[in-house]
Amino acid sequence: MIRLSKYIGLILLVTFSSKSFAANELVVWEDEKKAKGITQAVADFESEFNCKVTVKEIPFVSQVEKLRLDGPAGTGPDIFMIPSDRIGSAVVQGLVAPIKFMNEDQDKYIASSVSAFTRNGEIYAVPKVVETLIMVYNKSVLRRPFDTLEEYFDYSKKRLDRENKEYGLLVKLDSLYYAFSMMQPYGAYVFGLDKDGNLDANDVGLSNKGAVEGIELAKKFYDSSCIPESILGEDGIYELDNLFCSGKVGAVITGPWALDYYKTAGINYGVTPLPILPNGKPMSSFLGVKGYAISTWANDYDLAEEFLRFINQPKYVKQRYLDTNEIPPVKAVMIDPVITENDVANAIAVQASRASPTPSIPEMAEVWNPMDTSLRSIYENNKSVKDALNSAVELVHYQIEAFRSGM
Repeated sequence: MIRLSKYIGLILLVTFSSKSFAANELVVWEDEKKAKGITQAVADFESEFNCKVTVKEIPFVSQVEKLRLDGPAGTGPDIFMIPSDRIGSAVVQGLVAPIKFMNEDQDKYIASSVSAFTRNGEIYAVPKVVETLIMVYNKSVLRRPFDTLEEYFDYSKKRLDRENKEYGLLVKLDSLYYAFSMMQPYGAYVFGLDKDGNLDANDVGLSNKGAVEGIELAKKFYDSSCIPESILGEDGIYELDNLFCSGKVGAVITGPWALDYYKTAGINYGVTPLPILPNGKPMSSFLGVKGYAISTWANDYDLAEEFLRFINQPKYVKQRYLDTNEIPPVKAVMIDPVITENDVANAIAVQASRASPTPSIPEMAEVWNPMDTSLRSIYENNKSVKDALNSAVELVHYQIEAFRSGM
């Protein structure tokens, strides 16, 4: 009996070892051309945990839709990538599982990147990448960037030459995505929070006093003709890029996605965070976050958690940045010289710390169009800022109610 009990004990020890898992195999969906960023981490994880990790590159934008079919069919991943603005609907539809270790590890990430994936007190993804607006200036036109928006406004008035299409600062302020950078620091918000800390779509803060003040400031650029009408409307962002690439514009507010285009055009550019507003606060921006999530159909949830915790150690995150140039929201890496000494990476990292996560609830889809339409009416038709924003928010509420009734 003693020998038998020892034998059974040995079996139990092996069976319940902290590094023994049910499936012993993981399938990970990574973004296109980004798997190279986790190659070493995957190899080290496989060695330490005696398991197999299969990494498949699938276009980031299609992963959530693909999971809806592949998950229930048993052909989906254990781990996939998700943008923060899709997390709300993914939770409602039961596509993602909460990540338990993030309750303990969340302080290792910038707070805004974690809150972007938080719903009902649970964290549903490990933040991988942050994207937000930045200031890009042409070093051949503007020797050094200014610190304040007022300086950019004064510079824009002095530089203005509409006939030759020479401008100071250009920014597409008829889009909420860009205009929010002036609104939020004065007290505007998209959705308030309910008593449990969740986004409350019944509370829309885009027509309050702060919102009006921010748009009145933005309107100065249009009233003075410092921003041309050609960058209003749906195709305006392309015109903004073309003007900057002509070499006649001092600076633009855009995102890191535009930098390759500017580089190809031969622009000698510099990059900084957004400037300071007249109230002394830096311009804000929406924060886009991509994260790793665990599918509710994962074959081995525990192993998936171990994997995500393992590959997001600072040494692996740093290597991922070096291989992909995507900015990670891991605090220990954001203060590393590899980022702080790189102008582009540092600007994104600093601005990300000032940004607000794009709301992740499905009702956000009902906000963009009414707000963009109202902003355009302010600049094109000189409509009262207060009246236009009030009308937009009324329409947002109406569309949210219609959306809910159709769910």
